[in-house]
Amino acid sequence: MFTPYELKDTIIPNRIVMPPMCQYTATDDGYATDWHLVHYGARAVGKVGLIFLEATAVEKRGRLSNNCLGIWDDNHIQGLKEIVDFCKAHGSIMGIQIAHGGRKSYGDELVAPSAIPFPGELTPKELSIEEIAQVVANWQEGARRSLEAGFDILQIHAAHGYLLHEFLSPLSNERTDKYGGSFENRLRLLLEVVEAVQEVWPKTKPLSVRLSAVDYLDGGLTIEDTVKISKALKDVGVDLIDISTGGLISARIEIGPGYQVPFAEIVKKEADIPTIAVGLITQPELVQEIIFNERADFVALGRELLRNPFWVLQANHDKELWPWQYERAILK
Repeated sequence: MFTPYELKDTIIPNRIVMPPMCQYTATDDGYATDWHLVHYGARAVGKVGLIFLEATAVEKRGRLSNNCLGIWDDNHIQGLKEIVDFCKAHGSIMGIQIAHGGRKSYGDELVAPSAIPFPGELTPKELSIEEIAQVVANWQEGARRSLEAGFDILQIHAAHGYLLHEFLSPLSNERTDKYGGSFENRLRLLLEVVEAVQEVWPKTKPLSVRLSAVDYLDGGLTIEDTVKISKALKDVGVDLIDISTGGLISARIEIGPGYQVPFAEIVKKEADIPTIAVGLITQPELVQEIIFNERADFVALGRELLRNPFWVLQANHDKELWPWQYERAILK
């Protein structure tokens, strides 16, 4: 798990990933705050190999809360760049997840593939063809701003019941036009977003997509669907799939340490594409098993890295990696 990994022109120093985790601490207009600098900076000092910034909205109505980060305005770039520069100076590779919450967004102006509400929430407006084109353009602009902020890896959020996932799943997409019905039609928007992003994101920099491998519901997405989606994404130049599950509608899920790893393993092997595994992983032994047995290429530690920003340093036992300012605290 401490072996570097080369992805295009980017060398990630180890296989530990900090996944996108919303901090709900941005200003009302989506600007980063000192909290973000300290929060992400601590994990970079802790030698996390790849850090993904939390879901960052490509348009204001796509925020997941009133205090989520935004990247819909050029003025957002500078605050993000300060975070990126600090973290890269301490050796971490920096990724950003750009997102649109769709029917799970914050506010009254909800949009979705179909006018089907998330249970208990407002009914969203069905996007018109013209509005879909504008949403695609917003993703492209978000990617451009991400590049200007200095990020190394870009991730498109197509999981957890948010807009692109809503288009992918037949449970939330009842359209009868070119964006609904067949598997190919439901996949269309995601592929259009990838294509639009690639017009501004350099071919030398990795591009990632986060997918919910299964909806855990009858009639929803299955792992077989996700393998097909991942193969299609690989064919158009996506480099890395971040595998999660669920989020479209509440469902019964049996959880435990590494419960989502089998899905990442299936996608890695059947779609022949690098994957990130995640899901209640806390122990170095489990991380090592996943990487050693090639079940995934990276392991994301979510809540564990919230609890302990120095997890990598403590698991590695290499005193030379610790910042010199902390040398007096290192156990001999």
